[in-house]
Amino acid sequence: MAVCARLCGVGPARGCRRRGARRRGAAAAGDSSEPETDPEEGGAEGEDEERIEGGPPRAPRAPLSLLELPPELLVQIFGSLPGTDLPSLALVCSAFRRVLRTDTIWRRRCREEYGVCENLRKLEITGVSCRDVYAKLLHRYRHILGLWQPDIGPYGGLLNVVVDGWFIIGWMYLPPHDPHVDDPMRFKPLFRVHLMERKTATVECMYGHKGPHDGHIQIVKKDEFSTKCNQTDHHRMSGGRQEEFRTWLQEEWGRTLEDIFHEHMQELILMKFIYTSQYDNCLTYRRIYLPPQSSDDLIEPGLFKGTYGSHGLEIVMLSFHGRKARGTKITGDPNIPAGQQTVEIDLAHPIQLPDIENLSNFNELSRIVLEVQEQVQQEQQRQEGSLSEDEEQDKAAVEPGPSGQEGAAAPAAEEGAAAQDPPPASCPFVLPGEIASRKEDYPRTCRACFYGTGLVAAHGFTSPGWTPGVFVLFDDDRFGFIWLELQSFSLYSRIKVSFQNAEAPSREAFDEMLKNIQLLTS
Repeated sequence: MAVCARLCGVGPARGCRRRGARRRGAAAAGDSSEPETDPEEGGAEGEDEERIEGGPPRAPRAPLSLLELPPELLVQIFGSLPGTDLPSLALVCSAFRRVLRTDTIWRRRCREEYGVCENLRKLEITGVSCRDVYAKLLHRYRHILGLWQPDIGPYGGLLNVVVDGWFIIGWMYLPPHDPHVDDPMRFKPLFRVHLMERKTATVECMYGHKGPHDGHIQIVKKDEFSTKCNQTDHHRMSGGRQEEFRTWLQEEWGRTLEDIFHEHMQELILMKFIYTSQYDNCLTYRRIYLPPQSSDDLIEPGLFKGTYGSHGLEIVMLSFHGRKARGTKITGDPNIPAGQQTVEIDLAHPIQLPDIENLSNFNELSRIVLEVQEQVQQEQQRQEGSLSEDEEQDKAAVEPGPSGQEGAAAPAAEEGAAAQDPPPASCPFVLPGEIASRKEDYPRTCRACFYGTGLVAAHGFTSPGWTPGVFVLFDDDRFGFIWLELQSFSLYSRIKVSFQNAEAPSREAFDEMLKNIQLLTS
C-alpha cells in the first residue's frame, strides 16, 4: 500500500507537511540543529521549502506523483504496459481506474500483443469496446493460439489457431492433392471465436457445408484443449452418406473414386472417410512446436509435405539432434500413425553415389547402402564392447535411435571429418528403374546423400521395423528418401507458411513434445 500511496501522491504529501511543521517548530524555539530529513526524500525538499518561506519565488516544482500528470500522458504510459498488468494497476485508486477505461489503451494492447491491425473503431459501433475484445476474447483464449495436432486415431493433422481480425480461427492445414507435393498447402476453418454484438465470446463450429453453427471450446489442461459441435445435423448432406463421401473425396483427393484405379488405394480412402467422419469435429488437440534451429543444421528444420504411395501426401516434421536428423509424422496412416518417427538420417555417414553410368543401377545402389549399414552395425558393436559401467549409464541417458542404439562416436577420425566437409554444390541424381516414385519430375541434381533408416509396419502399426535407405538432399526446401527394401521413393517439399506462437520454449520442451506425441500412438 505504501507504493500505491506514493503513486497517488498521498505518502510524500503527508511527509512534506510533517517535515514543514517540525522545521517551523524548531525555528520558533531557536533550535540551530540540522533539520531532520526523510531517508527516501533526502534534504533537498526541505531546502526548497525554506527558500519558499524566506526567499524569492522559485519555478513550479516537478510533479511528485503520476496523478499530477495530464490524463493524455497517463494514457500513453499505461498503454505501453502489458495488458496483464493493467487490472492490478486499476486497483491502485479510482483515478487510475478511470484512465484505464480509455479504449485507446486497449486498442494498442490488441495491436501490439495480438497483431490486430483492423480498424477497431468500427467494432465500437456495435457496442463492443476494445477492452472487451482484449479481456473477453484475446486474453481469455490466448492459450489456444499456436500449432496443434488433433487426436484422430492414426491420421492426425495440423491445426493452426490464429487471431484473424476480430476473430480467433482454427485453420486445419491439408497437404495439396497427390502427387503435387510442390503445390501450396490447402486450409479450411474448423471453428471460430468472436465477440460481435455480445458481451461474451461466441464459439462457432465451421465444419460442414451449412455455415457457422453453435460450438464449444474447453481448455482441458496445459497444452491441450477440445472442441465440440452442438449442432452436428449441420454436417449432414441431403444426399446422405454417399453425397458426403463424394464431396469429401473431391476435397481430400481432388478426384472421384472412379478415377482411382488402384483397388488397395480405394480401400484406404474409404477407410479414412469412415474413420474421420465419425468425430463430427468433436476433437481433442495437443500442442506441437516447430523444431529449434541451430547454425550446424544441414538445412533449416521445419514442416514438409511428403509422398507416401497409396496413402497420398502426409506432413512430416524434420528436426536435428546432433549427428542425427529425424522425420516425425504430423499426419499419418494405418501403417505408420501420426506422431511416430518415419525416417532417421545418420549425418555421420555420408554416401557417395556411383558415377553417372551406374547411377540408375539398383544393384549398385543397394550394394553401397548395405556396405554402409554393415559399417554402422560394426561401429555400434565395437562401442558396446568397450563401454564401462559408468559409460553404460551415460549411454542410457542418450535417446536411442531406431535400432535402439545411439550411433558410434566416430571411432575413425576420417568419418567425423567427412561429415563436416561441405558437400559439393550439386551432383547428378537419377532413380534406378526399379524404384517407384509418385512424383516423376523429381530434381535431377542433389547436394549430398546420407545413410538413413525408415520405419515400416503392417496395417495397424503391427510388426514395425527399420529398413535401410538413402536420404537425398536436393536443396534448402526439398529432400527425398529411398526406401531400399520397399523399392520406393518419397519426395518432401517444405511447407512455406509463417506459423505464429509455434516456437518451442526450449530444446528440452521440444524433445518432450516429440516423446509425448509418439507415446500416444505407440
